[in-house]
Amino acid sequence: MRDPLGAAILDYQKKPSKKAEIIVHSKICEDDVIPVPYLFRRYADFPELEKIAVGECSGKILDVGAGAGVHALYLKEQGKDVCAIDISEGAVSYMKAQGIDARLADFYELQGEHYDTILMLMNGIGIAGTLSSLENTLLKAYQLLNEKGQVIVDSSDIIYLYEDEEGGLWMDLNTEYYGNFDYQMEYNGITGEWFPWLYVDFDKMKAAAEKVGFKVELLFEEDYQYLVKLIK
Repeated sequence: MRDPLGAAILDYQKKPSKKAEIIVHSKICEDDVIPVPYLFRRYADFPELEKIAVGECSGKILDVGAGAGVHALYLKEQGKDVCAIDISEGAVSYMKAQGIDARLADFYELQGEHYDTILMLMNGIGIAGTLSSLENTLLKAYQLLNEKGQVIVDSSDIIYLYEDEEGGLWMDLNTEYYGNFDYQMEYNGITGEWFPWLYVDFDKMKAAAEKVGFKVELLFEEDYQYLVKLIK
């Protein structure tokens, strides 16, 4: 499996470069860039949303789509019981080298274990892929939680991407939802597979979560981004 994210993380581990970038291709909008150093930020450099999120974590914690493990590492340093998962072999290898309990695992294939907190930051709910799959993703999280467990998750209402200079909106009326994207990562000549990724507005997140059985608590909101706690 081609692993541009893992390659970027392992290269940065060997030789940090402030200029290292992961290019994110999209079928809808212009290419975006993830500065690789950002994947290695420390707590002091966490955005306010992330500081609030890690502060809410308690009990047995699962960090989903952990990447280089910055949140898991902070939680571990705070004495928390945290397990980090990712589908990137390179990312998991790096996290293990940092002493993190990291596993190469697909969230949807997890069985048997239960958690008090599931952490899904950096739009971790994006793994749902599409709005129509959001409910199933939240249901999987619900099933992995202990009683009174919680999901801490952020996302964004990306409606602003479709606004023109006059304030009007343009979008493909044939698409299910304007937050459904397809992305492809590229790093240093390594190109990954295209994958679906969801950005979901708060109202639709709340509706899907409540349908599954969660109580929804808004923790933070700024511009188009928000952080919620979903309580079982």
